Amino acid sequence: MQAAVTVTPAQIPELLLGLATVRPVFLWGAPGIGKSSLVRRFADSLGLECVSLLGTQLAPEDLIGVPQIRDGRSVFCPPEAIARDEPYCLFLDELNAASPDVQKAFYSLILDRRIGSYELPAGSIVIGAGNRATDNALARPIASALVNRLTHVHLQASAEDWLVWAGEHGIHPWVTDYLTDRPDHLWSQPPKTEEPFSTPRSWHMLSDALHSFGPGIDENTLQVVVHGTLTPAHAVSFCGYAKIVRHTFGIEAILKGDASWPSRLEDRDLLYYLAEAFRGRLVKELPRQKEHVSPSLRQTVYRSKSLLVQLAEISVEVAQTVIADDVDGQPVLPAWFLVEAARDMPRLVEARR
Repeated sequence: MQAAVTVTPAQIPELLLGLATVRPVFLWGAPGIGKSSLVRRFADSLGLECVSLLGTQLAPEDLIGVPQIRDGRSVFCPPEAIARDEPYCLFLDELNAASPDVQKAFYSLILDRRIGSYELPAGSIVIGAGNRATDNALARPIASALVNRLTHVHLQASAEDWLVWAGEHGIHPWVTDYLTDRPDHLWSQPPKTEEPFSTPRSWHMLSDALHSFGPGIDENTLQVVVHGTLTPAHAVSFCGYAKIVRHTFGIEAILKGDASWPSRLEDRDLLYYLAEAFRGRLVKELPRQKEHVSPSLRQTVYRSKSLLVQLAEISVEVAQTVIADDVDGQPVLPAWFLVEAARDMPRLVEARR
């Protein structure tokens, strides 16, 4: 299902308060962005127990229950997890990954709030969640009859929301500091191959590992842990950041001329990270129009072009990442700066094309 409008985690509680209390809701979103935890926290806020049913682990009889003979007639007894006396939050996780028969078994529970003769207690709420087919996750088409029984909400990851949560839950400072500088690394599109990729969940996993190993974690172990949880490009960048933290060496020292670009091959992850930080600084400080460049800023421009030349002498590939277009092919740096870079470094700009 495609998202016409998306919401952030911070918007979910108020949205669910207005929707889920009157009709069943389905949360769509990529793996690892916190759908399940958001539902549990919402249920807690209402004072309701959250009962989770995992669609991929259910058979139709798990919902319908087993038959018993009463007064010469068969009666289906729904399972204890569902048949409760007090109102609760029924969370149907990975609903769209369930088999068609299981999805069909949910119809009456979702729309009529009943299975057989059992009816959900007044005040209960029903929320489903699942990944999208575009996320390369296990997902099956949902029948139109089920689609029409739910209000659909599309969730997107938000670095701002996640960092607020992280600050309240003891996430490792390396993780929070890094994502404060690189919020775009919080989440990446799931790959088509079997490899780790960055999500709020995987950053939480990395935080747990960093806490577990402590400040004495050696570089080899750090590489294993980081590359085992994050998107490869993000892992390289984070390892570079970790070197900066450990050695008190950063982009400020390079900009001031107190340090030079690291040139050792074993420091290539650090070089990539510093190049990304340099790019971010240029995006922030350079005006879109050349006539708005002040005399003091002109010195920064000269210094920046000199640093680009020095960086290209170490690695044209890394230097090219500084002036590269965004994912949509649009220039990130001002056109006038790119023109000057083309004049001073034609080989670098040709590589960009």
